[in-house]
Amino acid sequence: MNRKRYALVGTGSRSRMYIDAIAGTYSDIAELVAFCDINQSRMDFMNRRLQEKFKHEPVPTYRAENFRRMVREKKPDTVIVLTWDRTHHRYIIAAMELGCDVVTEKPLTTDDGKCRAILDAREKYGKKITVTFNYRYSPRNTCVKELISSRAIGDVVSVHFEWMLDTRHGADYFRRWHRDKNNSGGLMVHKSTHHFDLVNWWLDSQAESVFAMGRLAFYGRENAEQRGVREFYERCRDNPIAARDPFALDMSGNELMKGLYLEAEHEDGYIRDQSVFGHNISIEDSMSVMVKYRNKAVMTYSLNAFCPMEGYNVSFNGTEGRIEVRIVERPYVSGSTIDQNDPDYNMREDGAVTGRSGEPEASISLQRLWGEREPITWKEGKGGHGGGDGLLLEDVFKPGREDSLKTAAGVEDGVNSIMVGIAANKSFATGCPVNIRDLLQD
Repeated sequence: MNRKRYALVGTGSRSRMYIDAIAGTYSDIAELVAFCDINQSRMDFMNRRLQEKFKHEPVPTYRAENFRRMVREKKPDTVIVLTWDRTHHRYIIAAMELGCDVVTEKPLTTDDGKCRAILDAREKYGKKITVTFNYRYSPRNTCVKELISSRAIGDVVSVHFEWMLDTRHGADYFRRWHRDKNNSGGLMVHKSTHHFDLVNWWLDSQAESVFAMGRLAFYGRENAEQRGVREFYERCRDNPIAARDPFALDMSGNELMKGLYLEAEHEDGYIRDQSVFGHNISIEDSMSVMVKYRNKAVMTYSLNAFCPMEGYNVSFNGTEGRIEVRIVERPYVSGSTIDQNDPDYNMREDGAVTGRSGEPEASISLQRLWGEREPITWKEGKGGHGGGDGLLLEDVFKPGREDSLKTAAGVEDGVNSIMVGIAANKSFATGCPVNIRDLLQD
């Protein structure tokens, strides 16, 4: 059997999932043929890891400016795009032009102009774009989809969706490149694209109009000064002030973080351990959004990035009842490993998240009109994103399974999710509601 050929552009922390899948789980049907990145040290680190973990020969490496040469020389069938969000469109379009299908991390891109450029290129070159929405694959979210699709609560009229990032995970967006809205589109695009996609998928509908408010309320130097903080630093490394800051990220004891960032920063100047209370943070940390859908449902959504716990609450009100979802998630820092000794978070053998008591902090309930509240059970998955990562990878590398719930996401799903965040950003700026169709037609 001829193995399908894959090239990766972007070799930061997220690339590990795809490298491990190609070199490990799917090595019989997939072949890794090249890395491409702006940083040679980072590619070299991933090649060393590839050798040590999988006894795999190093793959050829190409600097970002040689992306087209890489595609012509190595002839991948599919390019996997894992770069900074603002550059996704550049590699997606070039890969399709050169005859490749594309797998891209979310978000598809960061603004409506780049979004239209991707759609135009897809129309022109006819190649396939897969957007990796792993939260769809989480068994608990699939359970919600099944309930709504079965019309357990009739027609969904309203959704309330609250997402909480804790001071470990949430803070990390304010240390790294995401803190510049030009790079990431802000959390409305980079993070909330997951959540907007879930609601689109759950409701089998698309957003029509958006009104939103958001601000930087906690992170950033000015907010810290107003709370009485008087000592500041630019980065954690070798800084005595950072040693006293619970928000500081110390990379010195983590081989992965050292290899990907600390020992690679001399090439591109990317500082991974910046202070979350520094200058030049242009993204919001507290956001509220109202969305109207084509099926007439309305969602109220909030995202806060400085909460004491991590997780989400969702409630659906329908013409025949109500569904409530409460999930506590494990805190996560990109590129790091979770502290297995953390007393507040443990992982059971079945993958369920538990708290101090050992009881699952994940629940779904259904209450029909005139009926009693019923707990809903499901089998929790193992692995990242609530067990979604492994199932997503199966669809990416071994497609063809029965998919009655339409879990696999294409470019239209990527567009429909990011346009909610893009419209929210425009509403932040103008104070007015935004019609999504107008943005795509401009």
